[in-house]
Amino acid sequence: MTETVLDRIMERRDDLSKGGPEADRLGRLTDSTVAAMKSAGSIKMLQPRTYGGLEVGVREFAETVMATAALCPPAGWVHGVVGVHPWQLAMADPLVQQEVWGADDDTWVASPYMPMGRAIPVNGGYRMSGHWSFSSGTDHCQWAFLGAMKCDEDGNIVMPPTMLHVVIPRSEYTIIDDSWDVVGLKGTGSKDLVIEDTFVPGHRVMEYDRLLDGSQVREAGLSQTLYRMPWSCMFPLGITAATIGICEGMLAEAMNYQRERINAQGTAIRDDPYVMYAMGDAAAQLRSAREALITNAEEIWDLVDKGREVTFERRAAGRRNQVEAAWRAVNAIDAVYPRCGGAALRMDKPLQRYWRDAHAGLHHAIHVPGTVYHAASLSAIGVDPQGPLRAMI
Repeated sequence: MTETVLDRIMERRDDLSKGGPEADRLGRLTDSTVAAMKSAGSIKMLQPRTYGGLEVGVREFAETVMATAALCPPAGWVHGVVGVHPWQLAMADPLVQQEVWGADDDTWVASPYMPMGRAIPVNGGYRMSGHWSFSSGTDHCQWAFLGAMKCDEDGNIVMPPTMLHVVIPRSEYTIIDDSWDVVGLKGTGSKDLVIEDTFVPGHRVMEYDRLLDGSQVREAGLSQTLYRMPWSCMFPLGITAATIGICEGMLAEAMNYQRERINAQGTAIRDDPYVMYAMGDAAAQLRSAREALITNAEEIWDLVDKGREVTFERRAAGRRNQVEAAWRAVNAIDAVYPRCGGAALRMDKPLQRYWRDAHAGLHHAIHVPGTVYHAASLSAIGVDPQGPLRAMI
């Protein structure tokens, strides 16, 4: 049997678990954690085989992200975010793929995609400036996908708006080291990036709308089901998988903590039916969240594999299911943490760290339910959502 990335992650489980508290202290992943992830092949899971990648399916990717997050929340988060970037880079111009992976196919690419830059067309490409937040794992990346709005020669956003995803080398952006002082996911090192009037050649630029509607992958000539998957399924998959995995890790820590615990009344917690019920219910909720996320992605995979259209209605329903899975998982551990007693608040205990990191995961824009649920409901009754209701779907 071929060894999988998940197998290799589990072989390194002790080292990964130890890396969580240290990452919190450093405000970034430890070098040893990154080395373990690279030796396991974590970020190569969705990378094209032409550059040493594995091209795995959605279940294998999601389950590996979950397992990593359960052991080391910041590592799982970085795996879920940075691990999707090779999937998108596979659709980019072959020149930029060679630039990123040609010398080292273990090169990591950061983000974020939020269009906080302004790209002004010039001969051969664009001049770009901007300031971005939330670049997860950026200290360990040598390139970044950055979002920008296409502008005219005077720097005004062109109409209708055109969002760009621009690939930038580390030498051309600045990481703001003191920009990630947060309550949760501290170990992800999701720092700010700044660019000032940098030239970007045209082959490093992708239009977001072409990525969203499938034009980008068709132009790239990729036939693999993996790369024909909708962006609105693949990008959220890693982030929600990490959030669920963090919750699973917290429940495992709680189970271990409660094993020998005695409450203030002198009762062994294992003899407290109310706590045991809450923990059992949380386990069931987490299992449901896990399967809902993976089943949703596999159903979309099957449609793509059969050459069928993944309609806006189906994509919206998929995003609804993905968002609900994240919220269900975090709500489940919220019923467990208060039942772990006062000592669970101590900073030298892992429970508070998992709880903080899980809640921080819900703050990602991909987990905001309002417009997603609205769009899914409208689509289900035959109304075509417009404007902001189509965002990230």
